[in-house]
Amino acid sequence: MIGNILVGLVALIHVYIVYLEMVLWDTPRGHKTFRLTPEFAGASKVLAANQGLYNGFLAAGLIWGLYLGAGGFQVKVFFLLCVAIAGLYGAATVGRKILYIQTVPAVVALLAVWLGW
Repeated sequence: MIGNILVGLVALIHVYIVYLEMVLWDTPRGHKTFRLTPEFAGASKVLAANQGLYNGFLAAGLIWGLYLGAGGFQVKVFFLLCVAIAGLYGAATVGRKILYIQTVPAVVALLAVWLGW
């Protein structure tokens, strides 16, 4: 039960990231969130939308795992591992903040799912 709640929270985080990257990237909110200049945001808007789409796939996979119930264990584990690894890469290449926003919640959810909480 706790594991599924945490998986749902990780999925919601990624739905919000999709919204930030695909809709708000080239807005004052997007500039502030990602520390972008308006010029860079405008020039990279298409790339950000592509990145947002990938985050959407992560959210969709987690939601699919939840939908499958007990039979979704492997799906949840797979997508949580994908989120955690993507977060580690982002933390190493972009900024440490990603570690706390993406990796830590995914790892905590993964542990909860793995332990059957």
